[in-house]
Order: sequence, then structure tokens, then C-alpha cells
Amino acid sequence: MEIYLHALTSYFVIIDPIGTAVIFHGLTGGAERAYVRRMALRSVLISTAIVLLFGFFGESLLTSLGISIASLRVAGGFLLFYTAFNMITRQGRKERRSQLQTDISVYPLSIPLIAGPGCLTLTILLFSKGGTLALAAAVLTIYLLTLAAFLGSGKIHRLIGETGDDILRRLLGVVLAALAVQFIADGIRQLAG
Repeated sequence: MEIYLHALTSYFVIIDPIGTAVIFHGLTGGAERAYVRRMALRSVLISTAIVLLFGFFGESLLTSLGISIASLRVAGGFLLFYTAFNMITRQGRKERRSQLQTDISVYPLSIPLIAGPGCLTLTILLFSKGGTLALAAAVLTIYLLTLAAFLGSGKIHRLIGETGDDILRRLLGVVLAALAVQFIADGIRQLAG
């Protein structure tokens, strides 16, 4: 249960279902309901598959390339910190309405929003510690929450508004920065030991 809750918190911070739902609303606002549902479902299914594949096979890929988990922890920590820094310092999110109903499920929804480099790095780091069943459950839970947020994105946008989204993004950025520093410290300890 502890592994599940730790992973769920980490994924919630890096994926930010509420913040990405606001972006999703900006990309799909005014579109037909069927299109909105289709893009929400496709992006979440694609992201879930990518993250689980990285969770189960990412470490063996790294091993075949001669990269240690400790090195990945340090590198991943820096990448997560960069993401956190951008979350904290960025001047709001640019939302754009999709005039044409193009397929936005892979880009920009899955990659880089809800299964981006930071999320994939986090996945490899978490799965390298063991407890794969609890971690897979956390991945499924967070993406179900993300799907629900996408489907309710219009209501979320009206509820929190631009200021609420800005506050939430910066707060989650601070938590992510602390997580990144912990990854770097753990990796350095492992490399030194």
C-alpha cells in the first residue's frame, strides 16, 4: 500500500490531471462531444500503454545500453527538476482552440503532456525498486483519474479558472522539485557506494 500511495502521489504531481484537463479543454473546447470523448480515451490508452511498457521493459533496455539505475536516477532527477522549475516559473499556459478536429491524442496530449520524458523517467525509477503490481495499479489509477478529468474538463476549467490553475501548477512544481532532489541524492549515494 505504501508503494502504491507513493507512486500515485508522484504520478499525480508529474501528470497533473487537473492542469492537463484545463489544457485539454483549451484544445477541444467547442468541439463535438464524440470528438472530445474519443480524444480523451485515445490519449489515456496510449499513455497508459507507453508508461507500462517503460515500467516493465525500460530497465532491461537501459541495462542493454550499459546505463545503471543510479545514473538514471541522477539524470532523471535533473530532468524532473527542470520540469518542476518550468512549472513554477512559467507565465501561464497557452491554450489554443482546435479549429479542425485533428487527432491530438498522441501529440500533444500523450507526448509530452501526460506521458512525457519526466513521467517516463519517473516510471523507470519507480519500477526499478520493485513492487510492480502496486506500481501498475498506481499507473492505472492515475490514468483513470486523468480520463475523468479530461471528460469533465469544461467543469474543471470553470471551477478553478486561470488563477487556480496557475496556483495549482506552481504548488505541484515545488513538490516535484523536492522529489527530483531526492532522486538525485539517492542516485549519488548509489554511485558513491
